[in-house]
Amino acid sequence: MKSIRIREGKERSLLRRHPWVFEGSIAKGKADPGETVRVEGPDGRFLAWGAYSPSSSIRVRAWSFDEAERIDAAFFQRRVQQAVQLRGRLPIDSDGVRLVHGEADGLPGLVVDRYADVLSAQFLATGVERWKPVIADALLQATGLTRLYERSDVGVRGLEGLEPATGWLRGEGATEVTIREHGWRLTLDVAEGHKTGYYLDQRDNRRLFAQWVERLGAQRVLNCYSYTGGFSVAALAGGAQQVVSVDSSAPALARARAHVALNGFDESRAEFVDADVNQHLRGCLQRGERFDAIVLDPPKFAPTAAHAERAARAYKDINRLALMLLAPGGLLLTFSCSGGVSADLFHKIVAGAGTDAGVDGCLLARLEAACDHPTTLAYPEGEYLKGLAILKR
Repeated sequence: MKSIRIREGKERSLLRRHPWVFEGSIAKGKADPGETVRVEGPDGRFLAWGAYSPSSSIRVRAWSFDEAERIDAAFFQRRVQQAVQLRGRLPIDSDGVRLVHGEADGLPGLVVDRYADVLSAQFLATGVERWKPVIADALLQATGLTRLYERSDVGVRGLEGLEPATGWLRGEGATEVTIREHGWRLTLDVAEGHKTGYYLDQRDNRRLFAQWVERLGAQRVLNCYSYTGGFSVAALAGGAQQVVSVDSSAPALARARAHVALNGFDESRAEFVDADVNQHLRGCLQRGERFDAIVLDPPKFAPTAAHAERAARAYKDINRLALMLLAPGGLLLTFSCSGGVSADLFHKIVAGAGTDAGVDGCLLARLEAACDHPTTLAYPEGEYLKGLAILKR
């Protein structure tokens, strides 16, 4: 087994069980891509078993902090089984479920979602890439399913020295899937949809939005960056009489329109606008429009902390416009999925937007990803989705 020696003082994060070792923390040692290495402190004592990645700034991702553990096929079978069993104990009202959430499940670089009878996976690091056949078999064994689609087509694979990879890993068939969520039906395509096919992390926030729309009696709703209309369906389910969905993707809007019909809502209650959100918000202001509830769920503006300042300006601008468009007593659900923007910073950005808009609001709730997207105590970076529910005064 090859060893990696950590520089003096750099072992502290591993002693806290943080799963990453950065390039600058390594004093000596190297290995092949994805190869399991013994990570040692400057005094030679064991710290962790991890997967080595010679191309990435995250040079080692820890598999285990137990020196007696063997990193073999049985290890991955256990980890997958534990992840799947955990989801079976959670209060999830859907057959669309995040089964494996990377570091939070002790499988760094692996994301697996279940959509009804189809699994969709992303292998994002050299460690899980090296063990891909074993992990694929373990997933089918743990779930009893027969079809697994790979969606390893995201940019972070390039940072690991890996090429994009998509297609059926196990089984075959149609990639179009219909899932159930809180009594609604939603469709997706595991081959074409965003991420692994859909945004399961917002599942519980969509339910909350439906409940708030109903309790507040919100009649006119604006869903920005609507994608395929999950929050739009939620608003209609909550009794909204007019829901405007705005996105710059015509195919996503077409699927959103289909979701309205699929769930039996009157299509005259839904409007779909193919436009840039920022420009559309400004146009609404110029036309004197007002809304009882607004959702802002933009794409990632700041992938790293280095992009935070630029992202802060973008978040502030759209939140300022949304707060101005809200009627008094209106509800704003606003989100950031940028890892480079902390929950505290996001709150400050939105507060600044309120100041610039000349409005104040009550913070009803802080929002995060659904419970099948856990954040662990040792890995706070896993908390990527953060949101605020604000009632305008």
